[in-house]
Amino acid sequence: MKIFIFSKKKIECPMHYDSVPLNCKIEDLKFVVFDTETTGFRVGAEDRLLEIGAVKVEGYEVKENITFQTFSNPHRLISQEIIQLTGIQSKDVEQAPEARDAIHDFFAFLEGNTVNSLVGHYVSFDELVLKSELKRAGLHLQMTPSLDTLNLIGYLSPSYDMRDLERYAQLFGTRVYPRHRAVNDALITAYLFVDLLELLRDRKVETWGELVRVSRGNG
Repeated sequence: MKIFIFSKKKIECPMHYDSVPLNCKIEDLKFVVFDTETTGFRVGAEDRLLEIGAVKVEGYEVKENITFQTFSNPHRLISQEIIQLTGIQSKDVEQAPEARDAIHDFFAFLEGNTVNSLVGHYVSFDELVLKSELKRAGLHLQMTPSLDTLNLIGYLSPSYDMRDLERYAQLFGTRVYPRHRAVNDALITAYLFVDLLELLRDRKVETWGELVRVSRGNG
């Protein structure tokens, strides 16, 4: 198991990714679907982490009772635009942990749930949020590849070209929660992910190896 050690300069996200047999059935895998909220989109520059939310998925089942949520203090003003979008205000985050500590708590949640892979919608942005915050703390984050619902949609329906989570959820008949809070967006993504897994199963994509293959665009 990969242990995260915040006293070192290099951190590995705690995943059981490479140790999973390629013939392992998807129904036997454990995922964590996560989402972040930030002060803006320039997370490699001036924008900062506000919130992390996550939910566990076991095989084809969303575990709504196994979730994670933490605010993070951005140490900067939250714009009125972001307040209106997310509902997160300064009073919500002024006593929140530093980004480094919030990420540490998230990784502890991952480690405690024996996760095979992270999942997200446009997940590269959320990964960049984590990496950028830890870089500010003088730490280098190494992550195993995550699964992106955008890539799975691209395999199943290559004609669709959009990134909006809610539009995809409506398109695939997925339940929708109030948007732009991290746990709610993680729940929408989790149910969308499960819907996509079931569609993939109809196409005989039933193992970890097959899922990794199609997620990388190697259909």
